[in-house]
Amino acid sequence: MFDLIVRVLINTAAVVVAVKFVPKIVAPDDLVKLLAIGLILGLINTYIRPIVKALAFPISLLTLGLVGLVINAAMLLLAAFVSDQFDLGLSIAGWPGGDFSLDVLLYAIVAAVVISIVSTVLAFFLGQRRILGVRV
Repeated sequence: MFDLIVRVLINTAAVVVAVKFVPKIVAPDDLVKLLAIGLILGLINTYIRPIVKALAFPISLLTLGLVGLVINAAMLLLAAFVSDQFDLGLSIAGWPGGDFSLDVLLYAIVAAVVISIVSTVLAFFLGQRRILGVRV
């Protein structure tokens, strides 16, 4: 239970950093809504992302892992879509609610990179180290 709370807090902090540093990424100022977005992102990364990464493994071999950036961006876009369904307020370049364009995808990729870096650094310093899915 403690690990879940720490993961949600890490995801929330990473989303806040992405909102501050990546333009056209909008999230609410309400702490409860931010925590809900962190929970949604954590659940997506826990349950959906491993399945997508396993299915994309052959493509990942061909692109030398660069498809991982697109997968992370897609998971962030999915989190934005789910948060829109709950009226939480996460949007990427006006999407969801606006047109899906190349700008949306590019900002999602940049935001996903920022979120990944912040999450990795915070998890390292907070003792959430995992190797091949096993906590060490």
